[in-house]
Amino acid sequence: MIQIGLGGGCHWCTEAVFQSLKGVSRVEQGWISAREATDYAEAVIVHFDPGIITLDALLEIHLRTHSCTSEHFLRSKYRSAVYTYTGPQRQEAEALLFDLSHEFEKPVITRVMSYSSFKENTEEFRQYYYKDPEKPFCKTYIDPKLRLLLKKFNKLVDTRKLSSLHIKN
Repeated sequence: MIQIGLGGGCHWCTEAVFQSLKGVSRVEQGWISAREATDYAEAVIVHFDPGIITLDALLEIHLRTHSCTSEHFLRSKYRSAVYTYTGPQRQEAEALLFDLSHEFEKPVITRVMSYSSFKENTEEFRQYYYKDPEKPFCKTYIDPKLRLLLKKFNKLVDTRKLSSLHIKN
C-alpha cells in the first residue's frame, strides 16, 4: 500500500469520495500540515494499491471533486493540495498535476506539498458519510460528488458501497 495526502474541500466530503473507490484500503480524515505551510488544513490520507488504482486516477478524481480553480475565502481551512511523502512521489504528482491542469478552463491552484504531520479527526466525525448518508449535509454536498464519480469514473468506483446507499448517476 502507498499513501498520499489530499486536501481541497471539507474532509467529510473528501473522505466519502475516496472511500468509495476500488483499490483504496483506508482513508484517514483530519488535518494535514506541510513543510511549506505549517498551519493545518482539512485533508485526508488515502492508502491505496497502485496495482488497482493509479496516482493519476486519484489526482484526477481529487481535482474533479473539489474547487481546484477557486481561490475562495476559506482556502486556509480548505487548502487545495496534494501532500507527498517522498521525492519521487512529489515529482510524479507535480508532473501529473501539470498534465491534468490543461483539462480545466481556469488555472488549477492545487499545490504539491511535502507532508509534515497529521491530526486525525475524532471518532464521532470519522466515516461521516457512511455512518449516516441521510444527513442534510451528506445529501447536499456529498451525494453530488458521488454521482460525479459514478458518471465519470464508474470503473474505479466500488459500486457495491454506493448501490447500498441508493446513489445513482
